[in-house]
Amino acid sequence: MNRMRLIIPLVFMFSLQSMKSNAAEENEPYDDRYCTTCHGADGRGNYGVQAPRLAGMEGWYLKRQLESYRAGLRGVHPRDIEGVAMQPMAAKLTDESIADIIEWVGNWEYRPSEATIGGDAMVGRQFYNACATCHGAEGEGNQGLGAPALAGQNDWYLVTQLKNFVAGYRGNLPGDTYGQQMSIMARTLASEEDIVNVVSYINTLGKGE
Repeated sequence: MNRMRLIIPLVFMFSLQSMKSNAAEENEPYDDRYCTTCHGADGRGNYGVQAPRLAGMEGWYLKRQLESYRAGLRGVHPRDIEGVAMQPMAAKLTDESIADIIEWVGNWEYRPSEATIGGDAMVGRQFYNACATCHGAEGEGNQGLGAPALAGQNDWYLVTQLKNFVAGYRGNLPGDTYGQQMSIMARTLASEEDIVNVVSYINTLGKGE
């Protein structure tokens, strides 16, 4: 796992160099293919480079995350390996580029991600009661509270991000209001086992929709 995570920055940096060589101006919008390099042609995520599913992701949430990367509010902690790799990818995006990406991603077909972890979902359900306050009982998300949908997202990505919040690798900057809130909530999970269990429960959500 650690070796695989060390490969991630190399993949992203290779893509970044491709962007620079093809961009005539400093803030030239990126071509769509640069997203698919890591997130997959179908936008369903790529475990090999820890790039999450974008297909089905809410446009408002994707916008906020791209803007946070661009503003240096995410992907700046050296231990946030995937975030550090993603940050320079978003740093050059203009508002127009972000809008184009959101429209394009919105056309991708959504299919929930398959479960890849084997925690105790029933134990995780107890932890998820607190999560449901913002993310919804079925993990459907709540734009009014700024909480994205969790159901259907890659479970390995959710595990990594919860670990990052707990460790302070994400959500540790004053301007990242939502990240700070999430960091506080994530720290109620006392162990990696707790994290895997709650994500295993999230894997059971949204199946009736």
